Amino acid sequence: MEAPGRIVVVSADVGGGHDAAAAELTRRLRGRGFVVDRLNFLDVLPRPAHWAFKEMYRGILRWLPWGYDVLFALGNRSQFSVSVLRLLLRPVRHRMRHAIPPDTRVVVTTYPFANQLLGPLRRQGRLNVPLITYVTDFVLHPTWHSPGVDAYCAVRHAEVYPASAADDIDVTVVQPLVSPAFTTPAAVDRRLARQRFGLPADERLALIVAGAWGAGELRATVAEVAATGRVRPVVVCGRNEALRQQLRAEHQHVFGWVDDMPTLMRAVDVVVENAGGLTCQEALACGVPVVTYRPIPGHGRANASVLARSGLTRWVPDRDQLGPVLAALTGDPRCERGARVPGRPVRVDPAEPWLDPASVVAEAASRAESVGGEERGRRALVDSVGDAAAVVAALLQSSGGPW
Repeated sequence: MEAPGRIVVVSADVGGGHDAAAAELTRRLRGRGFVVDRLNFLDVLPRPAHWAFKEMYRGILRWLPWGYDVLFALGNRSQFSVSVLRLLLRPVRHRMRHAIPPDTRVVVTTYPFANQLLGPLRRQGRLNVPLITYVTDFVLHPTWHSPGVDAYCAVRHAEVYPASAADDIDVTVVQPLVSPAFTTPAAVDRRLARQRFGLPADERLALIVAGAWGAGELRATVAEVAATGRVRPVVVCGRNEALRQQLRAEHQHVFGWVDDMPTLMRAVDVVVENAGGLTCQEALACGVPVVTYRPIPGHGRANASVLARSGLTRWVPDRDQLGPVLAALTGDPRCERGARVPGRPVRVDPAEPWLDPASVVAEAASRAESVGGEERGRRALVDSVGDAAAVVAALLQSSGGPW
């Protein structure tokens, strides 16, 4: 049986969330019979630029977090910085165009800077298939916006920054790209999950995460969570081996990269995170309460604000409130009777009416197949995601339900 077509998914190995979303989308599309190519946006850059970009981003987060906050704020207030980025990427447009096979029916991005490279190609007619982006944050920052992008897929409660741009951006509300392992019933119960990871059976546990890079003020977070006396920290450092070694000297339950996060999340009572990205969405899918503490600058703080306003998580602004919040969320009997439990657990309902992102992409691919000429992609997207004003209104104004 002939495959229904080829789809290219463009991500970037910056942290882990962009790649993880791309991997889940790839799995779903391949399950529908599509041939899916994964493309790392950074591989299109010259090798020195690839290395320098990752290390500069990592270095800013570690050594100059205020600088990242400034860049994020400037990008939100003015299109100038995004225009400069688009100009800097212009010399590699031809490399990106040649990296996309001629039989491709749809291109999907999960990384914002890829839009600044592919959007102009789409607008100029040098990419004549639909260009869809899946937004991995709860914030559609201007770095995601690019002329030429046909549609943006974002989870419920996501917000367009700045709000004045919402009328000009085609957004469709979708389910989060979270592995079904987080949403289906657990294969093992909590007791067995704790045994698997060598965790105490009867204590209240807080899983502390900071993405694939272990970014942000993780050491301070772990120390302050432990100091509350309400929970025992369980720490995941991702691929930051140096941080793992440091924390292992100070705390008992410290892990590096964990392949089975669904089981680990089901072993704990609460998740403490700092970016509001994929790990946060996975915890919400598992039904584990989530606390945002010491969020990283830029998109981390923006995500924290959206999540807290939506009632999905609790943003704890200082260490004095950390203990009471953890006590309330984990059912500590020392918590004051009648205390409000903020950020109570929510789950993703598999029957939730929001679209599967793979369905949006697959529908666009199937329609693009039968529509010839330069306009086939845009016409396919209009048919597949419906009226832009309606979906933007649904995204920004809907209420109720976890997403």
